[in-house]
Amino acid sequence: MTKRIWVGCLIGLSIMASASGQPATDSQRRYKAAVRLVQTGDYERAKGELNAVIQRGGPVAPYAHYYYALAAYRQKKFDQARLMLRQLTERFPDWPKQPDATYLLGISQLEEGRYEDGLRTLDELKDPALRSDAARAEQAILSRATDLRALKQLNRNFPDNRIVGQALIELIQRSSSDRDDLELSDELTNRFGVPGTVTPRLTPMTSASATAQTPPSRTNRPAGTAVARPNRAKSGYTVAVMLPFRVEDFANGKRSRSNQYVYDLYNGMLLAKAKLQEEGITVNLQAYDLDNDPNKTLELLNNPAFAQTDLIVGPLYVEPNRIASAWANQNGIILLNPIATSSDLITDQPMSFLAQASLARQAEQVAGQAHSINSLRRAAIYFGSTRKDSLLAAAYRDELLQQRYQVVDFRKMGPTAQATAASLFKPVAPTIRPGTVMSGTTQPAGTSSAAPVSAPVPAIGHVFLSSSNDDDGPRLQEALSSRRVNAPLLATASAFDMYKDGTSTFSRRDLYLLYPDYISPDREVVSTFNQTYLAERNTIPSVFASEGYDMLLFFGRQLAKNNGLRNRDAMRSDTDDYLLSGFDYTQSNDNQIVPIVKFDGGRFIKIN
Repeated sequence: MTKRIWVGCLIGLSIMASASGQPATDSQRRYKAAVRLVQTGDYERAKGELNAVIQRGGPVAPYAHYYYALAAYRQKKFDQARLMLRQLTERFPDWPKQPDATYLLGISQLEEGRYEDGLRTLDELKDPALRSDAARAEQAILSRATDLRALKQLNRNFPDNRIVGQALIELIQRSSSDRDDLELSDELTNRFGVPGTVTPRLTPMTSASATAQTPPSRTNRPAGTAVARPNRAKSGYTVAVMLPFRVEDFANGKRSRSNQYVYDLYNGMLLAKAKLQEEGITVNLQAYDLDNDPNKTLELLNNPAFAQTDLIVGPLYVEPNRIASAWANQNGIILLNPIATSSDLITDQPMSFLAQASLARQAEQVAGQAHSINSLRRAAIYFGSTRKDSLLAAAYRDELLQQRYQVVDFRKMGPTAQATAASLFKPVAPTIRPGTVMSGTTQPAGTSSAAPVSAPVPAIGHVFLSSSNDDDGPRLQEALSSRRVNAPLLATASAFDMYKDGTSTFSRRDLYLLYPDYISPDREVVSTFNQTYLAERNTIPSVFASEGYDMLLFFGRQLAKNNGLRNRDAMRSDTDDYLLSGFDYTQSNDNQIVPIVKFDGGRFIKIN
């Protein structure tokens, strides 16, 4: 970026002496002096001289515009630079050095925070050298971005821009512990790779309780070699919980934390630890406040004390997870990701497990349920506005196509029931192929937004909806009814509001809900857990607390009874004292249990 701008200082100097050898005019002399002021950093004086040249006009006026903008840029007055460059383009559209002005305008817009304008401006460049400089400038400027919402919107507008994608990965890993943000980071990393640099931190916690408000200490011991593990039962097991607790934020007394789910997970694990102790299984929880620092992750894993670890929960970030997975594979230690649903995290990683079912697994289970309901192999698929919505919809479409279904409609939900009804069953472009994830922001190619509601509706066996918006379920039901589509609806539970939607919402149509975190509230074990949690934590447990309880209870029992992975056939829950639906890893490293529920008798019941 710096090289490109300062090389530009040479442009226009040849104008100081014309081909005929005539002496320079006063404007040319003032212009030459102003350029030297820019080169020496006296920007304010340079702008005064250049402004006088601009007012007089003449052959040096466009060059004076450029250097005025350059001086303003160097002063970090990016709005001034932008306005002067716009004026240059309007007054001198045929100026031969316009590409240099376009480059400076684009980076000024980026520096000003007008990211979309800046990227579109820089996309106009044709010269390979300028485009190369523009890419380096985009990377340098976007890597300093701090507005997560703005960068996510930029990624939605420029989904194929690698620099934007990697800048967003880096910002999420620096600043966010939100579950959806981490899933987005994983998806972008799978597509664009790991960014070159990250600057978070690792701080092992000194207390067994993640809610301790004392400052954590740092691990500074020399590296060592992992100790070989005996293939026999132990008197106690060590579980390393490597999650972004961010204790310093907790100590500041913030009322609202985006990573509250981390504390909920851990608090659930504490209750599972007590339950395991009652069963004669001793578990020692070692909590580490781990954000996203590969070097500190290596430092921790090479610590001789860490070699005694029997189970790792986390890390959540991509590069620390990759490092920890390699260590877990080498040492035969189970590494458990508590929230991820990406099968990429377990592919070719024999010791890595997902506490949840992957999206591909969910799609497979829903397709099996759909076939048991209706044998007609024609389906319509709709999805909400988040990436996870479109990813699950695409996984489901691919699963159906593998089973020789015909997908007669595949599109994003409209903003209203009427708009959704008007768009249903319009022709789908034949170019849609398995493995292609719809962006969720545009209609499939070849469709028309003006298709009438009266367009013919094909006979279909079922409809599938993947959405995280609890308005989309009732909205799609209304749209289907208006089009007189009576096929069964299979949907994610998150597409409905379980507390506000009336019973008629769940009973007026043949409705099946994909409900990965389904908890039956009338079970005694659930009531007991809720009462205990409320008594100890003075708050009602979230679903994350229940998930933390279940996963430590299951894997703690596995450590004691099955010694990890010694017997794959034993890696399934064989009791009914789990809060959710249990675990099954007999066939793969993601949880194969995918609850599907149906409303019956005034309540939801699990049917699979």
